Amino acid sequence: MNQANKQKISVIIPVFNEEVSIGKVLSDLPKDYLDKTIIVDNGSTDNSAGIAAEHGALVLSETERGYGAACLKGINYLKENSPPDILVFLDGDYSDYPEEIVNLVDKINAGYDFVLGSRVMGVDKYGATLPSHSIMGNKMAAFFLKIFFGGNYTDMGPFRAIRFSRLLELKMVDRNFGWTMEMQIKAERAKLKVIEIPVHYRERFGGQSKVTGNLTGSIKAFLKITYVVIIYFFRIR
Repeated sequence: MNQANKQKISVIIPVFNEEVSIGKVLSDLPKDYLDKTIIVDNGSTDNSAGIAAEHGALVLSETERGYGAACLKGINYLKENSPPDILVFLDGDYSDYPEEIVNLVDKINAGYDFVLGSRVMGVDKYGATLPSHSIMGNKMAAFFLKIFFGGNYTDMGPFRAIRFSRLLELKMVDRNFGWTMEMQIKAERAKLKVIEIPVHYRERFGGQSKVTGNLTGSIKAFLKITYVVIIYFFRIR
């Protein structure tokens, strides 16, 4: 797949103890399509960083634990060194299908600012594997988002693409589980042109799930997302 206009497309993949899966993720990336692949090692105690480096990724370290902290580390690096036109986020556990980056970017090129890969839509279209508690939690979070901010979302999933200039305008700050919801809330307030598309999803390849495949993690994430909704409802209004 060729880049129609030679635009810069970068990907950020936060990892924490993903040595079993990160090689598979990096092998399945559409490499000819990407300008930079950034792995942000979020305090791994295994060889995640080493395996990522062996696969040619640029490895950054963020010792502060938290999904948002890892994403911000990668964003700040790109902002200071090689700002892309489009930035993609996905997980390092091989639950996402990295080759589907092309589908998300195609929607950006069609005129959208922000494209969210919906696992919930993927359950219906592709038979994607997503735990029932995660489906319920995402639907509830999407309901809150619609009630308070607008926007017709089905998911708060990590697999997403956004124009880098628009992302910087959002001034992201959350350093933990609220990262994805914050982006969606701010996208609605900034009136970004947003679309969801169904994506495939599978059980993580190895290691221990921090959120989706873990009931306790999902509850913590839902509580944080609810907190973010309440805070931003009063702050932004």
